[in-house]
Amino acid sequence: MSSFAYLKNLPVDYLRIDGAFVQDIMEDEIDFAMVRSINEIGHVMGKQTIAEFVESRAILERLRGIGVDYAQGYGIARPVPLDGFFPGGLVEQVG
Repeated sequence: MSSFAYLKNLPVDYLRIDGAFVQDIMEDEIDFAMVRSINEIGHVMGKQTIAEFVESRAILERLRGIGVDYAQGYGIARPVPLDGFFPGGLVEQVG
């Protein structure tokens, strides 16, 4: 319950749902219920939600079904170096 009290006063725009709950939502109904609850509470508070450890299309679809806003994990895309996003790197060469 103290976690809910902390969450109620947390000054953030996004609420990340820990991958420890997300990764087993296809097999574990308790994990799914927790993810669903965190998502609902976040939305009631006006926050957008991000699910970690989305490792498969099935997990992504289940999250989509309950209205999670964002997902991250190998089921979406593998990590890439930042240089892959910013050609030439992050630091501009001088001279």
